[in-house]
Amino acid sequence: MPFDSNEQSHRRLNALTGEWVLVSPHRSKRPWQGQQEAPEADERPAYDPSCYLCPGNSRVGGEVNPAYADTFMFTNDFSALQADVPAGSIDEGGLLRAEAESGICRVICFSPRHDLTLPQMTTPAIRKVVDLWASEFATLGARPDINYVQIFENKGPMMGCSNPHPHGQIWAQRTVPGEPAKEGERQLAYFQEHGRTLLSDYLKIEMEKKERVVLENEHFVVLVPFWAVWPFETIVIARRPVQDLTQLTEPERDALADALRRLTIRYDNVFSISFPYSSGLHQRPTDGQAHPEWHLHLHFYPPLLRSATVRKFMVGYELLGDPQRDITPEFSAGRLREQSEVHYKDAVE
Repeated sequence: MPFDSNEQSHRRLNALTGEWVLVSPHRSKRPWQGQQEAPEADERPAYDPSCYLCPGNSRVGGEVNPAYADTFMFTNDFSALQADVPAGSIDEGGLLRAEAESGICRVICFSPRHDLTLPQMTTPAIRKVVDLWASEFATLGARPDINYVQIFENKGPMMGCSNPHPHGQIWAQRTVPGEPAKEGERQLAYFQEHGRTLLSDYLKIEMEKKERVVLENEHFVVLVPFWAVWPFETIVIARRPVQDLTQLTEPERDALADALRRLTIRYDNVFSISFPYSSGLHQRPTDGQAHPEWHLHLHFYPPLLRSATVRKFMVGYELLGDPQRDITPEFSAGRLREQSEVHYKDAVE
């Protein structure tokens, strides 16, 4: 009997990190008697006087937000990284090691509206978010003490978001964090061998097959990666192999905003809820090197599995062995692809 990846257990290699994921499609038929989450509340006012991110409101430290009309950025009042950490380290026999780590943490409010999320914003409004991301990447990355700029968003209480006002974060630091470091090593090795970026060649294969492509426009492609771990995980890949946001042309920035809106609308429409996720950009390090091996992309990691109330957990074998998934990336891509690009709240009955 020939091997069938849609029915039989197998492992898939993540070409970007070198790690493996166990895929068990036969398990998707099992009944679910595990934990179910309460649906997240999704009704909010346009302005909340108690929200520390809304325009004109005071934050915990006493700072007052301006009456901003589109995007707004400020240094996090409770930053995980500190800018003024003195140099220092600990090393006891090579087993007890620690290094001082300095950095800067920013908060970016996507909109003055407390009740909006990316899929409910217009494409021009999301374009302003893209522009602010690019501006902050350039500003922070130009500092001699910053070698990596991580832009990300946690959406929804399920992902640890402490405030529902639409916002994301930027953590810029002295060293390159673990995930982009692994991706950088794999991309560099591939570029040195082939003279092309890893994601350029990967995207070519995906565009020929089309089975995992969710949506596309002139400059970006959104797909469920072959090696996806999370049930509805996606990756947004620039068609042109640019290394960071600042290299995008005006049409490419518009296209990125378009792709983000269309993808997040599809997410919300899967279960007719405000779909939770963690997302983030992976770009070149800002260490002064060109890094032609890097190829701009965004990851989306949503936790929901079978419904709005059943989520994916990383436990047991996944903590001690390898990540594992039941529904295949091909199934997830088809489910996302079939969704309307009209948000469910705007759909006419």
